[in-house]
Amino acid sequence: MKANVGGIDRVFRIVAGIVLLALVFVLKSEDGHLWLWGLIGIVPLATGLMNWCPAYSLFGASTCSAEKKK
Repeated sequence: MKANVGGIDRVFRIVAGIVLLALVFVLKSEDGHLWLWGLIGIVPLATGLMNWCPAYSLFGASTCSAEKKK
């Protein structure tokens, strides 16, 4: 897996993942299922921590800066 998530994109994904996961503890509904939406936060958190996004790989996209040649 080649890294395709970089810099600001990585920070945004990690913060968004943590915020969404926090919803698990904040959202309490009477039917008991609303908090499950907070589990969606696992996806951006995981892609941010791994520096790799499967969707970016599928479409050939990357937010990593070009490597500097020495």
